[in-house]
Amino acid sequence: MLGYILTIATFACIYALAILGLNILTGYAKQVSLGHAAIFALGAYSQALLITKGGIPFFASLILATLISAFIGTVFGLPSLRVSHDHLVLTTIGLNFIVVAIAEYFDFFGGALGIVGLKMPEIFGYVMTTREYLLLVTGILFLALGICYAFSHTWAKLLMEAVGEDELPAMTLGINVAKIKLLAFAISSALTGLAGALWAQYTGSVFPKSFGLELSVTMLSMLVFGGMGTIKGALFGALFLYCLPEVFRFVQEYRMLVYGLLLATMVIRQPAGIFGKGGMLEWQKIAKLLKVK
Repeated sequence: MLGYILTIATFACIYALAILGLNILTGYAKQVSLGHAAIFALGAYSQALLITKGGIPFFASLILATLISAFIGTVFGLPSLRVSHDHLVLTTIGLNFIVVAIAEYFDFFGGALGIVGLKMPEIFGYVMTTREYLLLVTGILFLALGICYAFSHTWAKLLMEAVGEDELPAMTLGINVAKIKLLAFAISSALTGLAGALWAQYTGSVFPKSFGLELSVTMLSMLVFGGMGTIKGALFGALFLYCLPEVFRFVQEYRMLVYGLLLATMVIRQPAGIFGKGGMLEWQKIAKLLKVK
């Protein structure tokens, strides 16, 4: 039972890291992505290949996988310079199918059989346990939270929000829209790719079918549920919605129905999410309730 709880906690923290990345792109820059599973896959496959074929140590491969994800994710962001927000959604959907097809039909990426053989990280001859890996993932998540918090108080975040609201006035003010969009894709892809790398190392294998459109929809749902544009919303949405299906596992046949009904209710009743602007747990509402200025 303890092992099961530790596993759920580990995956929840990994997905929270990925949603923090998605929040940079979709929450701040308003570049709605339904292709973040492809970025997650980039990190996972990069980690798997670096470990199994490159023989690179765990921490070095983790850094390289993050950088590879950031670079390719930035390339994926190039269409955003040419298309509107609505068309970008369709473009990012296509990324899921492209990445899955490449991974499935090229032997270098393991083909349909995927890549197996990843083991728990080994440090100076000591192999990590699940508990220790959870501590590592939690530490990385807290580091990412600190980075995201610091980033939320920079001009770059304000510029992303300006571009996301309306590109034309932003250009009129002298903002380099292309540079800001690509910066959002780079930072977002780095965090999500890092999450993918941690996921691959923990699961021990990667398969193309693990990174389809369904995962991208789930990621976006987590962000929308928690509240786009807020760090606490991204964190809460990922942790809550990942753990929720596990809570309802005793009704195996209906747990996804409960999950879907909850999301539909949130979209109708709380479109801003739990912690978003106007959400039920927005600080201004709580302060007013408590009569705190």
